[in-house]
Amino acid sequence: MVDLFRARWTETILDECFRNLGSNRPDLPVAQLQRTRELMNANVLDALITGHETLIPSLTLPDLDDRHVLAAAICGGVDAIITYNLTDFPTTVLKTYGIEAQHPDEFIACQLDLGPAHVLTSLREQRAALKRNPRTLDEFLATLEQQRLVQTVARLRRDHYTDLL
Repeated sequence: MVDLFRARWTETILDECFRNLGSNRPDLPVAQLQRTRELMNANVLDALITGHETLIPSLTLPDLDDRHVLAAAICGGVDAIITYNLTDFPTTVLKTYGIEAQHPDEFIACQLDLGPAHVLTSLREQRAALKRNPRTLDEFLATLEQQRLVQTVARLRRDHYTDLL
């Protein structure tokens, strides 16, 4: 298997992620969310970043509550912070550390350039996992668009990758 990217996070990032997910999706049982978190930490090699906390006070971002993300990115040696919240991670600040903020749509489109077969496999697996609420291809693509992955869906259609989903 070719690794196109290496996911990295902290316990604080996961706290925020799963708190928001639980808030936005109250239908998901807390135990299921906790199990997913445990599986992520257990199965994604070297994803958990630690030791970044002392760097947080020295950083400046528009939203001070986001400094922990930048501190983790610096300590974790990441190239990009993948976020919908681009305004809170200004290019002028991030480039000092050799990091960029990238919208998830741009990130996935780049992954399509680097390894289309891997991205298509992931999308097929994601769609197949929707057993309780299966989606037609058009419904699945509409869901991706609702998640603000418009460029990704356009690329999938333009390059006829939808035939492979």
